[in-house]
Amino acid sequence: MSFKKSQKLYTKGLQHLVGAVNSPVRAFASVGGNPLFIKKAKGSKIVDVDDNKYVDLVLSYGPMILGHRHKKVEKAVKNTLKKGYSFGASTENEIKLAKIVCDAFPGMDKVRFVNSGTEAVLSGIRLARAFTGKDKIIKFSGCYHGHQDALLVAAGSGLATLSLPGSKGVPEGAVKNTLIAEYNNLESVKAHFEKYDDIAGVIIEPVGGNMGVVIPQNDFLKELKELAHKNGAVLIADEVMTGFRSTFGGAQEKLGVVADITCLGKVIGGGFPVGAYGARNEIMENVAPLGGMYQAGTLSGNPIAMAGGISTLTELKKQNPYDKFEEIGGIIEVILLETAKKYNVDLSVNRFGSMLNPFFTKTKVTNFKEAQTSDTQKFAVFFWEMIKNGVFLPPSQFEAWFLNSAISEKDIKVIADATDKAMQKVANS
Repeated sequence: MSFKKSQKLYTKGLQHLVGAVNSPVRAFASVGGNPLFIKKAKGSKIVDVDDNKYVDLVLSYGPMILGHRHKKVEKAVKNTLKKGYSFGASTENEIKLAKIVCDAFPGMDKVRFVNSGTEAVLSGIRLARAFTGKDKIIKFSGCYHGHQDALLVAAGSGLATLSLPGSKGVPEGAVKNTLIAEYNNLESVKAHFEKYDDIAGVIIEPVGGNMGVVIPQNDFLKELKELAHKNGAVLIADEVMTGFRSTFGGAQEKLGVVADITCLGKVIGGGFPVGAYGARNEIMENVAPLGGMYQAGTLSGNPIAMAGGISTLTELKKQNPYDKFEEIGGIIEVILLETAKKYNVDLSVNRFGSMLNPFFTKTKVTNFKEAQTSDTQKFAVFFWEMIKNGVFLPPSQFEAWFLNSAISEKDIKVIADATDKAMQKVANS
């Protein structure tokens, strides 16, 4: 398999792009080697500029849930393109998509569309503060909520310590109201509430998708909401990754909890740039023009994204692929575990619906600290061998894999064969 054209583009891109990429994970820094440049995709497959074809388990980090370029989505977008690209004014499709989204989430009476998951979270946190009149936010180590200053923080050495900036350019003042807790550890959250009386909300990925796939244990989410409400705070669910991936709606439904504020990402636009935050009327009526919390965007509710979202979610509801996702996810999990056992490689696999992740560790992973016991060098070997055998994975041990409804039995065989070769390579490395 040749990567000459990707290497050439990478070298060319270094001149005018930062690291030749527009998002750090695309640089392949954690797996080594030069990044791949993609030419096209269709269904469950993605093709790079060297014409190497892969079964795609990245899927633009989740939103291509129907596979790439689904015919109904493509038709809807083309029809909308003929009418105009952006108006800076309202369109009927905003109302249609809002109804679909609100109907899918029990705790959502109203929704506001924005342009990305990052913007959705930023706005959701502002809304939590406006609603409660408080300032501090609790987040969990290992949960990523976009690159806004207030949430780019590191946990430090203690569970209940104050945050330190996790990026240059983020002043300490920007994170002074952000507190870090440990995922699946309610005591670490209680410690903050005991110390501070001005906590506006607790934000969490219902299933952690940015430290691999980490699932809440027992009644963690339910108890978290009860604790937040007891202390006058709200629960914010960041479902940018998990939205519509385990059921038609959010992971909240499957996990038996309804968040006060929910943030969504690109899946509601069929892969086009879009995000949203929503809540019950009592909370959303704080948002301008109804209330005093200001948030705006010229491209919010963009007609192309709305058309992509309506067609994607309509088709998704019709297909109802969630039993299929559960079945295929289970098959891939077994493939990973049995192949690792065959070659005596330490491996732990976490899975939630159509999201899964293998950790190269013998430790059961329930939080970020446990995820970090993974052997990232083994993952790098595994990653490149999977690539060379036709499977496109996220270039990081700590990024979730995603399934789509276009995946076939032939694709699963490709994954199985590639996994065998990759695990053997790991064992011999």
